[in-house]
Amino acid sequence: MTRQAKVLFLCTGNSCRSQMAEGWLRHVAGETFEAFSAGTAPVGVNPDAVRVMAERGIDISGQHSKAVAQLAGHHFGYVITVCDQAGEACPVFPGAARRLHWSHDDPARATGPEADRLAAFRRVRDLIEADVRRFAIEVGAGQPLTGELWRSHPTSGGEP
Repeated sequence: MTRQAKVLFLCTGNSCRSQMAEGWLRHVAGETFEAFSAGTAPVGVNPDAVRVMAERGIDISGQHSKAVAQLAGHHFGYVITVCDQAGEACPVFPGAARRLHWSHDDPARATGPEADRLAAFRRVRDLIEADVRRFAIEVGAGQPLTGELWRSHPTSGGEP
């Protein structure tokens, strides 16, 4: 049996972006990677994140917010921050082979009517899906990490 590479997704609240990334990685490459998520200041899983992931057939309703301190002592092949605040506040994980950063806006900050808020969640969900799929393909195939994915790409104001 091949040992799965452990991947930790970090964001501030562990409520949206990191939860979606964890769900996506389990969905697209759960046989290759073991996915985790945590936050620097966890606040609970956002119901809108659960809703928009369910629209794509991915159930993250059983996931829960965790403080990054709860994972101290674990060894991860990859630690991926999905927001700028977590990237700045991310502790060092001894044993993490690679640290990557994907910059995404926080959809929980979206205001206005429900339709507008859900549109923000869907946009970030889809960008995270693309990141996760590219990561799974490149890393799963043993390819070097390349391309735009490994640079910050803010999601505000349209396409990256």
